[in-house]
Amino acid sequence: MVIVGFAAAGTRSRDLVDGARTLKMFGEYVPVRAEVADVPHFSAHADAGQIIDWLRDAPAPHTTYLVHGEESASEALRDRIDDELGWTAVVPRSGEAVLVR
Repeated sequence: MVIVGFAAAGTRSRDLVDGARTLKMFGEYVPVRAEVADVPHFSAHADAGQIIDWLRDAPAPHTTYLVHGEESASEALRDRIDDELGWTAVVPRSGEAVLVR
C-alpha cells in the first residue's frame, strides 16, 4: 500500500505510516497484512502524465485502484494506465468494498 501525500495525525494513513499492525474500521480491529510505503512529498496535484511517469518505474501491481479525484478524471487516468502500462486499473463505486486475499 502506498501512502501518498501528507498523512495527518489521527488518521488511518498516519497509523499505517507509523507502523500500525491493526486498524480499527467499522468498530472492528483489522490486521494490516500489506507492506506500507510512505511517499510524503508526492504532489496531490500531479497531472496524469506525471502520475503515469511515476508509475512506469514501479512494479506492476495485480490491480490499481483510483480512489481520489473526480469520476471523469479518474476514468480517464484508468484508461491511460490500461493503455500505456497494460495494468488493470479500477475506479471503484462509492461504498464499494474490495476483498484482498
